[in-house]
Amino acid sequence: MKRFFLVCALFLPSLITVAQVKQPTLMVEPSDVWCTTNGYITEYDNQGVKQILPNYRLALQSDPILVGAITRLGMLMKDRGFPLKDLEAVMKSIERNQAENNLITSKSSGASILENPIDVLRRTARADIILSLTWSVNTLGPKKSVTYSLRGLDAYTGVQIAGAQGTGTQSNSSEVPVLLEEAISVNMERFAEQLQSYFEDLGNYGREVSIDIRVFDNGSGLDLESEFDGTELSEIIDNWMYENTVGHTFNKSDATEAHAGYEQVRIPLYRQNGMGMDAEYFVKGLQKHLKAAPYNIASKVSARGLGHAVLILGEK
Repeated sequence: MKRFFLVCALFLPSLITVAQVKQPTLMVEPSDVWCTTNGYITEYDNQGVKQILPNYRLALQSDPILVGAITRLGMLMKDRGFPLKDLEAVMKSIERNQAENNLITSKSSGASILENPIDVLRRTARADIILSLTWSVNTLGPKKSVTYSLRGLDAYTGVQIAGAQGTGTQSNSSEVPVLLEEAISVNMERFAEQLQSYFEDLGNYGREVSIDIRVFDNGSGLDLESEFDGTELSEIIDNWMYENTVGHTFNKSDATEAHAGYEQVRIPLYRQNGMGMDAEYFVKGLQKHLKAAPYNIASKVSARGLGHAVLILGEK
């Protein structure tokens, strides 16, 4: 009996560690290439610059094969313990919530910042990793096969962190989602391992985001060279970044009197309450710091997706 308890005691720490490892939350999206090839795109006005973006809502409403493919891939990931966000459900949520829009306006001066609709989608879904899927059907007589490409993308940075591609075996089955599931299954174990390994690295070294600091042009005289007790505001912000980033890791890529850009900002994966941390929540900590005495600086936070936030100083 003593030997039994000794063995349990030896293995208990490792069991607890495994149990505490959280799985990344995933969302499956059709790739930009697939949407463009099939005509599911929309034109987006980005402050006067026309951009072409995938129209997921139209694709989901028009293409039952896409819905089936997303469902099949989702089942494969769920079987491996990865939590899923449903693309269609998130799109409906955005439509119901009219507060989610692209135009964010200052209450005082009316200054505006435009947010990419895809950023709104991913910020609402709050998935850690996007599974970008594309495929084509090969036909040879009565038989079909599917060639696919599957990429795991960090939803915060857009960086590819896992990948799989290939062509499935030929089959008389006419159901493309089934053929796709069979083709992807061959490489699924390695793909899932890549996702989990990357997510665990984030837990150890922090999630990477970017932060912009700007100043409202409202005639207040406030800028990043303004001094408080002999210290410039830009240095005060630098010090806050140093104290609150994981491993004090960040890169200040731009610095003028009106703008400071911070890249490769490493933030904790989770908040203290266990919820996920994103760039918006992180920079709100800086917002609260500057709102307090002796600075008393009003500011506005604008989220541009999960991994990029802008803090605009000078007014709410």
